[in-house]
Amino acid sequence: MKEMNVADPAAGAAWTRFRRLMRWMLLVAGLAIAAALGWLRASYGPLPINMAIATALGVGLTVLLGTGLMGLVFVSRASGHDDYAGETFEEEP
Repeated sequence: MKEMNVADPAAGAAWTRFRRLMRWMLLVAGLAIAAALGWLRASYGPLPINMAIATALGVGLTVLLGTGLMGLVFVSRASGHDDYAGETFEEEP
């Protein structure tokens, strides 16, 4: 069985890509929040502050959670953590 090396360059590159992806997703989350608040204001007029905060948190965290979890799937695959996920091992008697 192959041991995983923590200092593996492929794993480091995967984490670097993940951090870069999440920085871009912060921008995308901000744009999604602005679009949602703009649409609500255009549809319903001025928004109460609690509705604006709830909308911003809901939209922002949803975008970041979705992209973060999907990004971690790719990090796990690229760093070799998934290499043995589908293997079956025979037990020794």
